Amino acid sequence: MNLEEYFARTGYKGSLEKQDLETLTDIFQHHIRAVPFENLSIHCGEKITLEFEHVYNKIVRRKRGGWCMENNQLLGWVLKRLGYDTSFLGAYVFNPHQNAYATIMTHLLVKVVIDGKAYIVDGGFGVSYQMWQPMELVSGKDQPQAPGVFRFTEKNAIWYLEKMRRKQYIPNQNFSNSDLLEKKECRKVYMFNLEPRTVEEFRFQCTYLQTSPDSLFTKKSICTLQTTDGFRALIGWTLTETTYNYKENMDLVEFITLEDEEVEKTLKEKFNVTLDRKLVPINVKGFYTI
Repeated sequence: MNLEEYFARTGYKGSLEKQDLETLTDIFQHHIRAVPFENLSIHCGEKITLEFEHVYNKIVRRKRGGWCMENNQLLGWVLKRLGYDTSFLGAYVFNPHQNAYATIMTHLLVKVVIDGKAYIVDGGFGVSYQMWQPMELVSGKDQPQAPGVFRFTEKNAIWYLEKMRRKQYIPNQNFSNSDLLEKKECRKVYMFNLEPRTVEEFRFQCTYLQTSPDSLFTKKSICTLQTTDGFRALIGWTLTETTYNYKENMDLVEFITLEDEEVEKTLKEKFNVTLDRKLVPINVKGFYTI
């Protein structure tokens, strides 16, 4: 396991001399545009494990993606090897359908400190809630990025992330009321505290999320990848391609419904993902918005 192999996977060819914010941002953006956020293992008869060697082989050598516990574990390893001051945090994801934060800590984050300033680096959320730049850990400050405006708010040592989106233009009106579309312009994403965490603390959650009938990830097959101007997502048989700010304060969201025989080809062409086993797509209505 080495950095050169990882950077070949993400296509990063920049400098590694400085452990500064500019280098961190460049490395991070290469990661999110090369490595999908996906849970396809659950729906093609594979088990997701958190052993680092398995995560590394899956993402770097097999050119797959993963969820937060895989993506951010790998990112954290890379950044630490480069000399960044890094630690893991744990977050509780907001469920818009229950209008509440999860009671189980299921989301792994990376915190990076540069010149005394703390940043959150999260390469494992996907769709429109995926940050494109490390976020400064400061309360109440709007942080505009290509996907929209992100903001942290701190209250009683708990940090909350929310995101404000633009208006959406959906050319295919058959999808204008899709349950995949977020209706609110301001959306809560997750909450966390600054207690350092270890990957070991996520073992139970990793098993629970891929086996429980109550888990979002057993209800939907998800593969999503950031692009240079937006993101793609394949949820079950529904392919969406979003272009950020294609008109002033307007995102373009295009929908296509795939046939079974088109899914494998689409994963290869749009996400550069090739599965070893046959995928059984699933998309139970509700529970998830892009």
